[in-house]
Formats: sequence, C-alpha cells, structure tokens
Amino acid sequence: MRGVNIAKKLYKVFESYGINYDGRQGNLHLKNDLHMDEVFINGLIFELEYVSQKNLEKDFADLELRPAKLIAEFVS
Repeated sequence: MRGVNIAKKLYKVFESYGINYDGRQGNLHLKNDLHMDEVFINGLIFELEYVSQKNLEKDFADLELRPAKLIAEFVS
C-alpha cells in the first residue's frame, strides 16, 4: 500500500511540471522528446526524491529519464 501512496504523490509532481503520466507522455524521454532543460530535470528529480523520501543511488547520467521508469525507480 505504501508504494501506491508514493506513486500517487509522484504523479502529482509530474503533473506540476506539465507532464501527463497517463497519456503518451508517460514513456517519452524528458530531454530528447519533451525538450526539458537539464535544470528542470534536476529540479524534478529533487522533488521526486523529496516526496518519496528516497535518494537515488544512481548517477544522473545512468538514469532512464522517462516518467514511467523514474516512478518505478522511486517506488521499488
């Protein structure tokens, strides 16, 4: 149940950045497809870490920058 609550909070963070997770945007790459600047991507990842209360051990370059993959990283 904890994973579901965290996922809901993470969805809201994506929505605050204008990314609709339910639609086609859930699998688009943040930088290449959605043309997000790295500053905004860093802010997004920071907010995801804050909301989920989990720090990612991976380097920024190693992350799959797709909303669906990021949520899976934080929920697991």
